[in-house]
Amino acid sequence: MNDARMRLQLMVPTGILVNSEVTKVIAVAENGAFCLLPRHIDFATALIPDVLYFYTDDGQENYVALDNGVLVKCGRDVFVSTLNGVQGTDIDQLQDLIEKHFLELDEQERKARTALARLEAGTLRRFSEMQEMFHG
Repeated sequence: MNDARMRLQLMVPTGILVNSEVTKVIAVAENGAFCLLPRHIDFATALIPDVLYFYTDDGQENYVALDNGVLVKCGRDVFVSTLNGVQGTDIDQLQDLIEKHFLELDEQERKARTALARLEAGTLRRFSEMQEMFHG
C-alpha cells in the first residue's frame, strides 16, 4: 500500500460490509463532520447515524449510511464498526436502499416480538397449569 491510500474496513455484526483501499474518508461524529487522509494522526471517535463517504484511487465516490458506530484510524488502517450499514455508489439510490433495509429490519423485529410474545404466553399458561395441579 502506498502513502496515498488507507485500508477502510467497515464491519457490521453479520460481517464485513467494506474492505477497500481508499484515499479519503469523510464521516460525522457528535461534534460534526471530519475528513481523514492517509497521513493524518491516529484517531478514534463515536459516529452518529449519517452517511460515511469514501473515495477510491480512481476518484469514485462511495457511500455507506450508518447507524451509531465507532471509527478508529491506526496508521493507514481505518476501522469502522456499526450495528447497521447500507452501501451504495449513487447517493440518490442510497435513500431507497436505506428504506428497503430498514423495512426489512422492522419486519424481522416484528417477527421476533411476535415469537417472544408467544413464548411468554406459553410460559404463563404452563405456570398457571402447574399452579392448578399443585393447588387444584
